[in-house]
Amino acid sequence: QVQLVESGGGLVQPGGSLRLSCAASGRIFSINTMGWYRQAPGKQRELVAAITRGGRPNYLDSVKGRFTISRDNAKNTVYLQMNNLKPEDTAVYYCYAGAVNGLFESPYWGQGTQVTVSS
Repeated sequence: QVQLVESGGGLVQPGGSLRLSCAASGRIFSINTMGWYRQAPGKQRELVAAITRGGRPNYLDSVKGRFTISRDNAKNTVYLQMNNLKPEDTAVYYCYAGAVNGLFESPYWGQGTQVTVSS
């Protein structure tokens, strides 16, 4: 089992910045990919950013150049630095960790952090 604890959400004006953090505990040795999903009202959940244990990142096209994902394997923590935030970034952001089990990654989820971008 993997447990994920998120922090860093809140209310910010357009153009502002937030940093999300997610700390993992439990079967951390099995974790490969970590990342962030988000779900806005009336929309499907989408992958925002992901990063492998080796540090290879992947981003949703709409956040490229604005968001940066990073991880500290020693602290079992993944971060999402969000700059130049836009109203369309408003969503609940969910941390995830992919735990390797054979050929597959089993997902574990944080409880979600609300990010609201509004004047």
